[in-house]
Amino acid sequence: MLGTYCLSAGYYDAYYRKAQKVRRLIKNDFDRAFETVDAILAPICPTPAFPIGSQLDDPLQMYLADIYTISLNLAGLPGIAVPAGKTPDNLPVGVQFMDECSKRACCSGLLARWSGIGQFLHRG
Repeated sequence: MLGTYCLSAGYYDAYYRKAQKVRRLIKNDFDRAFETVDAILAPICPTPAFPIGSQLDDPLQMYLADIYTISLNLAGLPGIAVPAGKTPDNLPVGVQFMDECSKRACCSGLLARWSGIGQFLHRG
């Protein structure tokens, strides 16, 4: 309801149009990157996982834990998060694969290879 009010009350240019411009800039950056690479492997979080319940009193830290996944959503690109191992404290670490919408098979092929590498890494 608030979104409808903002768009109808003259805020369209102030908020929606600017947000769409930023979204387009993010997508353009990804498009340039995919001109030279088939996929991008990136962390999911800026820090290793924290124990369950340890950040309940700090919602900002919980929000920032997802910061690396937001750009894909804004650009409208596919991606998948997968386990990548554990920290010395036995907390999970993950990575995300990103690719272009037109190359969905690329992510599937990477995941097949990653699962083989992941099994090798988890044996140690």
